[in-house]
Amino acid sequence: MPEKLKLLSWRDIVFVALPSLLLAIGAFWLAAQFIQPAPPDRLIVSTGSESGAYQRFAARYKDVLARYGIELVAKISAGSPENLQRLRDPGFEVDAAFIQGGTARAGEDDELVSLGDFYHEPLWIFYRETALRGGDKLLDLKGMRIAVGGAGSGTQQLAMELLAANGIDARNTKLIEAGGMDLVERLQKRQIDAVFAVGPTQSALVWSLLYTPGVRLMSLTHAEAYTRRFPYLTRLVLPRGAIDLTEDIPPRDVQLVSPLATLLVREDTHPALIDLLMQAAGEVHGEPGVFQKPNEFPRAGHSGFPLSKEAERYYKSGKPFLQRYLPFWAATLIDRMVVMLVPLLAVLLPLFKFAPQLYGWRVRSRIYRRYGELKFLENEVNENPAAHTRAEWLEKLDRIEADASHIRTPLTFSDMLYTLRVHIDLVRDIILRRTTA
Repeated sequence: MPEKLKLLSWRDIVFVALPSLLLAIGAFWLAAQFIQPAPPDRLIVSTGSESGAYQRFAARYKDVLARYGIELVAKISAGSPENLQRLRDPGFEVDAAFIQGGTARAGEDDELVSLGDFYHEPLWIFYRETALRGGDKLLDLKGMRIAVGGAGSGTQQLAMELLAANGIDARNTKLIEAGGMDLVERLQKRQIDAVFAVGPTQSALVWSLLYTPGVRLMSLTHAEAYTRRFPYLTRLVLPRGAIDLTEDIPPRDVQLVSPLATLLVREDTHPALIDLLMQAAGEVHGEPGVFQKPNEFPRAGHSGFPLSKEAERYYKSGKPFLQRYLPFWAATLIDRMVVMLVPLLAVLLPLFKFAPQLYGWRVRSRIYRRYGELKFLENEVNENPAAHTRAEWLEKLDRIEADASHIRTPLTFSDMLYTLRVHIDLVRDIILRRTTA
């Protein structure tokens, strides 16, 4: 092929390929606006006191997330109220936080979502047997020295609500802001008369007090009434001997009330990290316990905050499909790439279909243009053959033929070019018949 024709053929290709490339780049850019960045390799969780259940559960989460290459950082706090404050503060670096049910309500400007109910957090009320004989009502604690939990803790908030419902306040009872393991010793030394504690059975403080001589666990006669007055509470029964059959702890069935613990995350927390948190929660909280059956938790709940979309999907479908068969990094990479591929395919598939047609139209249009010139010349000859001499008519036809011989045409369209030349010869015959020399 002559160099000129090669150049013209490449121009046809560029004419089609360049817009196609620009469309593909535009689709890629548009998809990139919606693609999630790669998940960070660190997750920060606000927990509770150093010896509390939140901190212990966070340590177990850390082991689970480490298997996926994610580092979990647990930040100690005073409890649920401070955890909520940290989440609401955009300047505080925290992704998730444990929250005790009933201690938080969603605000109008909140960008927080819940991952569901994770486990029961019973309220335990311990008292010295010598200070109170057989007490089963909170009203029996009036006038005593009561440790209601540390300042700013969820325990204190729940304790104050229940005490206030019984007419107990700082004016008629000594309410002590204190929590932690030193309460065991203070009870034994008779420095305090009763202790409020919130947490699972395995909580260090609860476990120690259950085994402390001379300390008794209160069974709430009005437990059902409290659940009606405070809807975030549920009534639980700790069966006799459920803690220790040998020691017969507790020595009787005990009625308790309990909020539910949840985990709140910011809405902008990476979805892949939320998926991992849900898997960790299923592994840690799905075990059977004194107050729960196997796989009863976590579950979709009503914590006062909207349920995360990722959590909702987890409760319906379980572990994400790709993560069931691929390593975490590969599954998240494919998830992100799918967002890119969908719009690209939406653009490229039609391009693959129409680009050859566009290229063919461009080539055929040059041949059709010569056909138009040829038809116009034929009509002129038929209508007024004497308008020009035969030589002049043939000269016009030769120009069309010379122009046609230089049309850049791929082999696929060669038949159209040869057909054009045949028709040029037909018009030449007409000129020879209708004109004189």
